[in-house]
Amino acid sequence: MTEPVGVPPVSAPAQDSAGERHVKPGEGRTARPGDVAREALRQALSARREAASGADAAADSALDASGGVSSAGGDRPDDAAESAPATPGAETARRGGRPADLVREALRAARGGADAGAEAAPKAPRPEPDPAAARARSRTRGRVTDIRTHAVRELLGDAFRMPDLAAEPEEEHRTGALSGNSARQADDGSSPARAPAAPRVPRSMAAPGRDTELRRTFPAFPPRPSDDARFAETWWGNAWLTALEEGALDAKRLARGRGYAQQGHVDAIMVTPGLVLAYVRGSRPRPYRVQVRLRTLDDTDWERFLDAAAERPGHIAALLDKEMPETLADCGVPLLPGPGELEPRCSCPDFGHPCKHAAALCYQTARLLDADPFVLLLLRGRGERDLLDALSRRNAARAARAAQEREPAPLPGVRATDALAPRRLPPLPAPLPLPPHPEQPPVYPAAPGGPDPFALDQLATDAAARAHALLATGRDPVAELTLWQDAVRLAAARPGSGLTAGTRALYSSLASAAGRTPAELARAVAAWRQGGLEGLTVLDEPWDPPAGRFDRARPLLLAADLPAFRPWRNHLTHPNGQVQLRFGRDGLWYAYESEPTRDDWWPRGTPDLDPVGALTGLGTPLPDLDAPSNP
Repeated sequence: MTEPVGVPPVSAPAQDSAGERHVKPGEGRTARPGDVAREALRQALSARREAASGADAAADSALDASGGVSSAGGDRPDDAAESAPATPGAETARRGGRPADLVREALRAARGGADAGAEAAPKAPRPEPDPAAARARSRTRGRVTDIRTHAVRELLGDAFRMPDLAAEPEEEHRTGALSGNSARQADDGSSPARAPAAPRVPRSMAAPGRDTELRRTFPAFPPRPSDDARFAETWWGNAWLTALEEGALDAKRLARGRGYAQQGHVDAIMVTPGLVLAYVRGSRPRPYRVQVRLRTLDDTDWERFLDAAAERPGHIAALLDKEMPETLADCGVPLLPGPGELEPRCSCPDFGHPCKHAAALCYQTARLLDADPFVLLLLRGRGERDLLDALSRRNAARAARAAQEREPAPLPGVRATDALAPRRLPPLPAPLPLPPHPEQPPVYPAAPGGPDPFALDQLATDAAARAHALLATGRDPVAELTLWQDAVRLAAARPGSGLTAGTRALYSSLASAAGRTPAELARAVAAWRQGGLEGLTVLDEPWDPPAGRFDRARPLLLAADLPAFRPWRNHLTHPNGQVQLRFGRDGLWYAYESEPTRDDWWPRGTPDLDPVGALTGLGTPLPDLDAPSNP
């Protein structure tokens, strides 16, 4: 067999300079291709280094002999390398072989050497199996299988239970037991089995931050009283439960599921199109993952539903009020599920249809439907906002079509040509006859904490009198009065002089409002009753009358056998200070009386143009006025 260039025979042992035999890897037994390839690679690299050093030495000798210049036949330094003794791998190194070429060459030599060694070496006999070792390996493999089977069963049984504080010691005990088994297997000399990782507790479905239009999460319901027989309040919630109960195969599982729902074993519920998902706590520490699937509606069914909802405005109003009209549910679209349409799935080992965990989720879903019928529409494939937008667009299109089909109604009002056309207005009707006197107002009952009925009667009577005067004369006689004058007028309208209980309260309130005393108000009321507004003016405002009638009054009084009255501005006072005459701006004489020596004048009698006539209206006879006053 021809050996490759630069690769020594595999079977030839190498010797060093001391003559000691160097045993190559794999010598003494059948050579493996890897060992042969490594040894060939070492020899190739060594040959390459020897060839390079020999070529450098020959080049240096040639340069020394010729003085650095080649003169005989154009000899080159490389020619010295050709005269160097050939070593393994020298030919490949001389051709400038790369390490990759050397590796490939070594692998070819190794493959050929391995084939030759396999043909030449006799086959070694197969060792006989040891029964004891086989039994030990079988026992170890069986224990590992039992441990892994137990761990898988625990993982499947408790895969979805929520974390429980009571379950943590048990989990640690189980982990410690598995570690102990592994240690015992290591002591026996068998390979230790890897302990299974503790099952990961699933998180709750309550993640409202991840909700979208087609994904809604509802928090867990609190436990319900056990004596509450009704689980659904609305007719559509009861229809959901009817579909569940009529499609169930075991009534006892339904009862246990109802108990789970009443006790609050159902965690947060996530609703997406065609799916209701939640974790339900059972008898094991970890909860079970429960799904209830429902077929979604296709586009044709949704078009029919939207047409039926937009046809009657009451349907949209009911949906906005979280109500589901029965007429809308009976529009030909299967909104509510029927028996057998609910498809429950649960991670528990119970194969009932449904199991108690799925039944608990269905009962809690009925409570969701009671609160919001849009949950049912989401289960059928459409979100709330999508439905409302579609109904709004459909209503707008329907209204636009109706407006186009309807003829324009005539605009209300009067045409401009008719309004601007000249016309004569009809005469006003004749006024109603004036009543002879104002009517008496009704009697106002007294109420605790209410207004004074006497004051109300006073105001109503005064308003009726003013209205009658305004209707008869066309002017309001009270419109130009001051606050004091109006208070005097109101007090003078009531009979009495402020001495009774009723008039005393009225006089006190009016005097307080006008800033006067009740005595001043009583004097002013007497002046108002004597001559009205002019009589009040005579009482409050003295003035200087012009020459004429005031000057002629004193001779007239002397002609009536009366003493000479003392004049002061518009006043004429009797010498004994008992009687006084006041001349008004209206030309009338007003008589006043007072107690002697007190100067407390009160209006008396009736005004008159003649001063003697004004005194005649007094109750005191004229001759008595001449009598001297008592000291």
